[in-house]
Amino acid sequence: MTGSRGQEITNLLAAWNEGDLDARDRLIPLVYDELRRRAAAFIRRERSGHTLQPTALVHEAYLRLVDQDRAVWRNRAQFLAIASEMMRRILVDRARARKTAKRSGRWNRVTLAEEVARGAPYDVDVLDLDTALNELSGLDPRKARVAELRFFGGLSLEETGEVLGTSLATTMRDWQAARAWLFRRLTRGRTVQKTQS
Repeated sequence: MTGSRGQEITNLLAAWNEGDLDARDRLIPLVYDELRRRAAAFIRRERSGHTLQPTALVHEAYLRLVDQDRAVWRNRAQFLAIASEMMRRILVDRARARKTAKRSGRWNRVTLAEEVARGAPYDVDVLDLDTALNELSGLDPRKARVAELRFFGGLSLEETGEVLGTSLATTMRDWQAARAWLFRRLTRGRTVQKTQS
């Protein structure tokens, strides 16, 4: 995204902060395609047979974003970070609802991207991922937030650092540590299953 477009988004967010609803409405076309790409990337990693489409995920996240009365929008990266958090909540809520509705014990699976897993992609239950991120947050909230922004939001390391106010080097270290911790946490049971079979 060009600097002028990023600045335009930041200006519209500032105007929205001041109560300009026209600015909010002009903002959406500027960020819609990016939000949809991020939603599509995550949904592609979800288990097959899911019913949520990227457009529906973006629309639901948008409805939650415009309901944020107390949000103070600073810039494009922070807006995308909050949108990512909304998408995570929506996906986790839907996974919980499906699990409750089915009462079958079936898992709602997502595929961890290779860059997260550092190996071949493999399926992970979205609720297990949410639980692991919450556990990591209890140990190191910043590393958990880096993982959430990178995995759910698709933010670059630079954007993640901007949102969190950390240097690129710190963000990279946090991402490497969070990725390794999540990989160990999410594959722990798989090792046991393989040795038992």
